[in-house]
Amino acid sequence: MSAAITDTTATAVVQASHVSRSFQRGSESIHVLEDLSLEVKAGEFLALMGPSGSGKSTLLNLIGGLDRPTGGSITVAGERIDTLPESRLTAWRARHVGLVFQFYNLLPVLSAERNVELPLLLTQLNSAQRRKHVETALKIVGLGHRLKHTPRTLSGGEQQRVGIARAIVTDPTLLLCDEPTGDLDRKSGDEVLDLLHALNREHGKTIIMVTHDPHASARASRVVYLNKGRLSDQMPD
Repeated sequence: MSAAITDTTATAVVQASHVSRSFQRGSESIHVLEDLSLEVKAGEFLALMGPSGSGKSTLLNLIGGLDRPTGGSITVAGERIDTLPESRLTAWRARHVGLVFQFYNLLPVLSAERNVELPLLLTQLNSAQRRKHVETALKIVGLGHRLKHTPRTLSGGEQQRVGIARAIVTDPTLLLCDEPTGDLDRKSGDEVLDLLHALNREHGKTIIMVTHDPHASARASRVVYLNKGRLSDQMPD
């Protein structure tokens, strides 16, 4: 049984308890996560490291309500999400989770401001309120002057910053970042890491970042390692 990875200094935003996730491949059951427990406290910047295929993205998807565990429970922002019906889960995710992807996932035909606005279309905000939120988010990431630009006119680092603006525009409880610097050169990657660090320290955002890069994980306040479906606070041999 794997030990729980915890920090007792603040309120838990994420509580994953004895979580397992397996997939069926024909007659074979593939166990990706096994009896995994994790707590992430409010205001933490957690880096989740591990080799390819270790289940890092699977765990991130479970915490974000994009997938459901085979066993165990997941509570985020005070609500147990693994048992929520899909209709309620969609609304919960829109309120509590901001997602940052390795390859940005921007719609190429939309401007930066329209890409950032997309999560707000699931809210009750009117167009003027949405515009204000979008402008604020883009200013936070340093792109207040690029509202009308489409992704093809932006650098990779700028596209990722638009992706981060989209993730924070709803003021979510939790930012989940899956290899956010994996498609960037070192300079652009450092700018994105600086931004995530500022969101954590200056805006109090709780962040979980999947990465294989020790340079990126060094920016986090805590690092945990996932290997063969199990978590440890020590780098595996």
